Amino acid sequence: MTTVVFDLDGTLVDSAPDIRAAANRMLADQGLEPLDLPTIISFVGNGLPKLVERVMQARGLDMADHPRLSQLTLDHYNAAASDLSALYPGVRIALERLRVQGYTLGLCTNKPEAPARHILDHFGLSDLFLVVVGGDTLAVKKPDPAHLLRTFDQLPEGPRVYVGDSEVDAETAHRAGVPFLLFTEGYRKTPAEALPHSARFSDFAALPDLIATLPQRKSA
Repeated sequence: MTTVVFDLDGTLVDSAPDIRAAANRMLADQGLEPLDLPTIISFVGNGLPKLVERVMQARGLDMADHPRLSQLTLDHYNAAASDLSALYPGVRIALERLRVQGYTLGLCTNKPEAPARHILDHFGLSDLFLVVVGGDTLAVKKPDPAHLLRTFDQLPEGPRVYVGDSEVDAETAHRAGVPFLLFTEGYRKTPAEALPHSARFSDFAALPDLIATLPQRKSA
């Protein structure tokens, strides 16, 4: 049976409002003006340290302070990681259907593991995922293919599929040699046609049938 690994932010959960709130609390601590949601969404995808770097550059902060401000942003985020976030429509039903049909599910996200697990717990999804690998679980993160491949390696052998929403996810799957399903309603900045993918979808109700129709590639 196929193993399906998902991205989190912009794929299963619209978490940008909480990410924005944490980043803006950090900026407020520095006496600076907040950033709007589209700007924060444009910074999402490469993990929290990279997001904080982009926030600092946008507000002209000294990059020597990056470690401290990254930790401060993470502290703010951990204090309220799910207050403003929401599951995309149909996510829960699709995941439950996949599990009933015998698929094994995992999560590979550049979000730190602790807040990723908190979000899954908050939405009652933790029991659906056999493995959760965060951006700080390993020494590497997406788009390094080792991040995704290590996630799959902790799951049963068989055909593999990765589901995500972004340029980072598409590159990761391509470099890992794994079929990629693109959720088009997330945080992508590039036209869908420009990203390598096996198929794309805008409605999670279509996902189980879409996975079932993919060619059954064996794992490496």
